[in-house]
Amino acid sequence: MLNYEINPALLQPFLPKGTELDTWNGKHYISVVGLLFQNTRLYGVPVPFHRDFEEINLRFYVRREVAGEVRRGVVFIKEIVPKPAITLVARAFYNENYVTLPTSHCIYRDKGGLSVSYEWRQSDFAHSLFVRAEGAPAEIQDNTEEEFIAEHYWGYTVQRDGGTLEYEVEHPRWRIWRIDNARLKCDVEKIYGSQFAKYIGANPDSALLAEGSPVIVRRGIRI
Repeated sequence: MLNYEINPALLQPFLPKGTELDTWNGKHYISVVGLLFQNTRLYGVPVPFHRDFEEINLRFYVRREVAGEVRRGVVFIKEIVPKPAITLVARAFYNENYVTLPTSHCIYRDKGGLSVSYEWRQSDFAHSLFVRAEGAPAEIQDNTEEEFIAEHYWGYTVQRDGGTLEYEVEHPRWRIWRIDNARLKCDVEKIYGSQFAKYIGANPDSALLAEGSPVIVRRGIRI
């Protein structure tokens, strides 16, 4: 998770109805996230040749209050996956902005730590992100930037008619590494739009690596 402080005005056009922008110490963040799906199932059924795949997404952070409960969630601006069928299903069920591009990843362990990279190709340009983790992962502490970035259990998506779909994401609290060695190689204007090029650069404001876990994405409901 490579995180960048951003002008909140740029996020307003992507904000789902019924949500508001969330902040950490008054700062608005946008994140480039690489993740690996493994043993994926759709309604409990594995789909041949679509169980293990990379995803690279661009997301920001929102909140919604329901009967006194604050639901902290994310909104995805773009999600990149390697298989057209995944894009088709995600667009059909959630109206998420998935696109299909060739992707790959590398996880390398040595005595000093762990290196993780993701790559996605667009025409003749290879975009990539990289982090280097040292030592062992740690529990996320309450009321920290790490908690703000990593701990979200709701997703929100703008629908075609302007409404909002809310869906719950279930997973245990992740352990993470705080990363000091991270970099992004990306033609931001080409892949995400010129409005983000000023804010998303080679060196993020902060970076995290999460162990991951089993995850359940619940069916969405209209709000």
